[in-house]
Amino acid sequence: MVSSDQRRRQLAREKFERQQQRREEARRRTRRLTVVIASVVAVAAIVGVGSYLALDGDGKKDKSDAAASPSASPSASESSAPEPALKIDKKVKYTMSLKTSQGDIAFTMDAAKTPHTTNSFKSLADKGFFDGTKCHRLTTQGIFVLQCGDPKGDGTGGPGYTIPDENLTALGKAGKDGTVTYPAGTVAMANTGQAHTGGSQFFLVYKDSKLPPTYTPFGTMDDASLKAVKDIGAAGVAGGAADGAPKKAVDISKAAVDKS
Repeated sequence: MVSSDQRRRQLAREKFERQQQRREEARRRTRRLTVVIASVVAVAAIVGVGSYLALDGDGKKDKSDAAASPSASPSASESSAPEPALKIDKKVKYTMSLKTSQGDIAFTMDAAKTPHTTNSFKSLADKGFFDGTKCHRLTTQGIFVLQCGDPKGDGTGGPGYTIPDENLTALGKAGKDGTVTYPAGTVAMANTGQAHTGGSQFFLVYKDSKLPPTYTPFGTMDDASLKAVKDIGAAGVAGGAADGAPKKAVDISKAAVDKS
């Protein structure tokens, strides 16, 4: 007998997979159209004829079907730059501290296990990338996460580059349902549903959540931080939905990464 909770999780995962398939198809169409546009512009330059072409929103996020998933959908231009050069000390741990409108949130990152992710977050924090951003998404059904790190605030933003997946076996082997448990207190990378597409968006798990082991787990919140995120989750989503902007707005005024 499948419990109602298991059924909700299954439906959330299936919805997530459908959404990611649609997003990938949209990205393919965008890339094809971009190639066509580049060709037309090149020809126009040669013959001296100008033309105007526009895309019909293929790179935009589908807001009407937001699945209960830690997804991030940067546009095709969001992954054109190289990731920052590795400068961190892989032998130590780093702590990322966020000053937010709902209290301080901090988590420890293990550079030995997630060097690319830790290095990227330190590089971004040092540049003030996260300052003035908000945690744009809260999910309270199926999975239980608060998602942050998008400079656009709508789930489509990123740093202009992607980083490789790391530490994906840390949470064990997937069960028959294809998922592992991301324990409360875990901090992991959001992605587009494809491998190695992490950018700057990350999610804070405030209650054990079952997900496919495809999201880099790279941090662990301390007890006080986990309580702060739980309180945000308990307040729910604006408008009473199960997935959307948190009712308690979470604005990040300052982010910093230092050696633990």
